[in-house]
Amino acid sequence: MSENETQNSTSTTNGINYALPASIIVAAALIAGAWVYSAGLKNTNQAGGPNNPQLGQVSNPSPQSETIILKPVDASDHIRGSASAPVKIVEYSDLECPFCKSFHKTMQEVMANYGDKVAWVYRHYPIDQLHSKARTSAEGAECATEQGGNDKFWAYVDKYFSMTPSNNQVDLAILPQIAQSIGIDVNKFNACVSAKKFEAKIDASIKDAEGAGAQGTPYSVVIAKDGKTYAINGAEPYDNVKAIIDQALQ
Repeated sequence: MSENETQNSTSTTNGINYALPASIIVAAALIAGAWVYSAGLKNTNQAGGPNNPQLGQVSNPSPQSETIILKPVDASDHIRGSASAPVKIVEYSDLECPFCKSFHKTMQEVMANYGDKVAWVYRHYPIDQLHSKARTSAEGAECATEQGGNDKFWAYVDKYFSMTPSNNQVDLAILPQIAQSIGIDVNKFNACVSAKKFEAKIDASIKDAEGAGAQGTPYSVVIAKDGKTYAINGAEPYDNVKAIIDQALQ
């Protein structure tokens, strides 16, 4: 073998010795990066709010009781069903959240099937960072309540979710139409919304939601007849919500 051939062979061998560890390190870094990205994407899709801008469905087949601090349910709340029901579900909701719209249907099914066993309590949690129009829509719900009481509140919310597209795509000009469709005086309604009469109430509800552990919407707390609390993070399907209610009724 010539001197040149010997040098080339040595150079190739040395190249393999250095290149192989380097390629392993690069591959490991790529795999680790993919894992971190995937985990982050999964977490982002599971909670919508100031910290997690998207909200997906989360599986919770085995409900676990946890200590949750929230404002006690009282006469100032919007309650659907019997206030003396053994189980109460306090929902913190954003009227422009598409997952809240989906969960609203789930809760309507809950109320249809459980009757006086469950009370549905609705509290505002408009997330301004995502849905800048949701706060005005929440004002509309309170202004409808001012004129017509609890029944008009629920009529407004039901109609709002059925008529609007969610994700901050609502044309706020539809709010007076919703008010009129449920028998509310439109002029008084418009004046109330423009004055932001219930801004402090909505702010207090947001503060309560965050204190109760909400990081996105919908966020619900099931209060069992024995006082135990169960969190529902996200737009859980009916069967999962049913499992929690059944546990809470025991």
